[in-house]
Amino acid sequence: MVGVKHEEDCGNEYVMVIKHEDASMGEPLLPKHAYNDDVSKTNFQGASMARTCLNLANAMSGVGVLSMPYALSQGGWLSMAVFFMVAGICCYTGILIQHCMESSQRIKTYPDIGQHAFGNKGRITIACFLYLELYLVAVSFLILEGDNLNKLFPDLISLTILGFTIQGKQMFVILAGLVVLPTTWLRNLGVLAYISVGGVLASMVLLGCLLWSGLTDVGFHESGRLFNLSAMPTVLGLFFVCFTGHAVFPTLHTSMRDGSQFSKVLLISFTLCTMIYGPMAIFGYLMFGDNLESQVTLNFPSGKIYTKIAIYTTIVNPLTKYALTTTPIATAIEESLGWNTNRSTSIFIRSLLLISIMLIALTVPFFGYLMAFIGSFLSVTVSVIIPCICYIKIYQNFRKNWLHKSIIIGIILFGFIVALVGTYTSMVDIINSL
Repeated sequence: MVGVKHEEDCGNEYVMVIKHEDASMGEPLLPKHAYNDDVSKTNFQGASMARTCLNLANAMSGVGVLSMPYALSQGGWLSMAVFFMVAGICCYTGILIQHCMESSQRIKTYPDIGQHAFGNKGRITIACFLYLELYLVAVSFLILEGDNLNKLFPDLISLTILGFTIQGKQMFVILAGLVVLPTTWLRNLGVLAYISVGGVLASMVLLGCLLWSGLTDVGFHESGRLFNLSAMPTVLGLFFVCFTGHAVFPTLHTSMRDGSQFSKVLLISFTLCTMIYGPMAIFGYLMFGDNLESQVTLNFPSGKIYTKIAIYTTIVNPLTKYALTTTPIATAIEESLGWNTNRSTSIFIRSLLLISIMLIALTVPFFGYLMAFIGSFLSVTVSVIIPCICYIKIYQNFRKNWLHKSIIIGIILFGFIVALVGTYTSMVDIINSL
C-alpha cells in the first residue's frame, strides 16, 4: 500500500511517499520511507559481504571455543544435538534483528532497536544488559590469562606486598591487567581494530593444536557418557556463549555495502563457527573424556610445542580485544558524568574500571562457571529473548502467520527457561566453589 503525504520544511513543500511493509512480515509501528529504501540496501562506502562474514565470525569466535570440550563432557554425546539447536536458534534471532533494523532508517545500534520498540526505557534496558555482558566478558579474559600463564610458568616466585602474598594464578591476573591498562586509555581504537581480526584464525590454530596433541601423544580413546540431564543448564549456557555476537549485529549490518545480504552473512558465519566449535568439542572429549578442565588447553601435556603454541594463541587473542571490550563501558560512564572531554579524567575512570574488573577476576577465579553464567543470563537475554520481544512489538501483525508465531513464542519460552535455570545453577556452582 502506498500513500502520499505533504510536509513543509523551512518553507519548502515536498512530497513524502510512504510504503507499508509486505503482509508476510507484518506492519511495523513506524512505516519505512520509500525514498530511503535504496539507501538501506546499498551503501557504496560500506564493507563487502566477504569482509562482513569475517567480522561477524570474529565477533563470535572467542574464549568460548576453549570450553566446548568441557561442555560436551558435562552433557554427554547427545548434547551435541542441543549444540546444533542452539546454533540454529541464534542464527534465527540474528535474522529477526535484521528485520527489526529494516523497520526504520534511524536504527544503527542494538539499543536503537530497544528505543524503536519500547521508547527510552527499552534503550536503557538493552544498554544495561549489553554493558554488563561486556564487563563480565572482560573479567573472563583476565581469568583466562591467569590460568594459561600459570600453565606456562608454574614455578614463578611469589610476591609479598603489605603482608599479602600473591602467587601463581593471582600474580598473572594482576600482570595481565597491568599489560592491558595502557590500551584501555586509548579513545581512538582504530590502531587496534586490525589486530582483533585474527579471532577466527586463532580458533583454527587452537583446533589444529588439539588435533596435533591427539595424533602425536594423547590419542582418541575416551568413550565418555551418553547423556547427563542434570548438567544441561550449565551446558546450554556454555553453548550459547559460542554463538552470541548479537550485540554487534546491528553495527555490522549498518556497515555493509548491501544490507539485504546480511541474512546470507549470518548463514555463512554461523556455519563457519559451527565447523570450528563442533570438531573442537568432539575431538577434545575423545581425547580427555570426563577429566576435561574448563579450558581444554589446561589438559594439554606440559612442555610440548603445540601446548605452548595453543597457550600463546589463547593469551594474545584476548589481550588484543580487551580495549575494544571495555571502551563502550568507559565511554558510557564518561558521557553520563559529562567528563568525556577531559583526557586525565578519562584515564582515571578507565583505570578504576580495570581495577574493578581485576578484583572480581581475583575473587571469582572459575572460568567455566563464569562463562556458564554469562551464557545463561546475559547472552541468552541479549541474543535470544530481546530480539524476539522487539520483533513482536515492532511487527505487530506477524501474529497472522501461525507458524512464525509459534516458533518465536517457543524460542522466548525456551530462552526464559534456560536463563532462569542456567543462571541459578551457575550461581550455585560459583558460590559453592568460593
